[in-house]
Amino acid sequence: MPYRIVFLEASDEDLVRRFEATRRRHPLAPGDRVIEGIRKERLMMESLKEDADLIIDTSGLSPHELRDRVWDAFGRMPRESALQVSLVSFGFKHGLPRDADIVLDVRFLPNPHWVDTLRPRPGTDPKVRAYVTGQKGYAEFMRRLRAVLDVAVPGYIAEGKSYLTIAVGCTGGRHRSVVVVNELAEYFRKHDLPVTVDHRDLDLG
Repeated sequence: MPYRIVFLEASDEDLVRRFEATRRRHPLAPGDRVIEGIRKERLMMESLKEDADLIIDTSGLSPHELRDRVWDAFGRMPRESALQVSLVSFGFKHGLPRDADIVLDVRFLPNPHWVDTLRPRPGTDPKVRAYVTGQKGYAEFMRRLRAVLDVAVPGYIAEGKSYLTIAVGCTGGRHRSVVVVNELAEYFRKHDLPVTVDHRDLDLG
């Protein structure tokens, strides 16, 4: 497979400060001064540096600046497409998704479970969707949620976040949360962001 070698280096002063900040000993100088370990390390890495395709001096760079340098060299897709969004509907009675970055509770909406004609239908059914979206407070909730995402999502992208998982929960995970997740999926698609949808508890009730 084709490959490229990226070699990261920094000034002695910066490296010493980093070791002091982490309070770690240099592995090549466990009982000596940090600067001696750095000197030995430079000698060991000299041949690798000579073979490197790209050398980046990280002296004075923040983590974000370093990320931008690496992205400029190797990024193949537009920055705005770098955020992969995962939407999960779930039922609180089945437990919260462990990997969620944002958890939304939509149990404030009336539950279709208590409507005999809707109980057996899933949240993907048009009649269930019409019932949920027609409830008082739904439209305002979604309007404010989209307003929050309008601010948060560009911020996540600017900070270099690659994955965003939003979990939406109702009691059983069959009705209200499914409707909200599907509407959120449309929001992200309109913003040209890749999104996956998982109705985790749809078949559990």
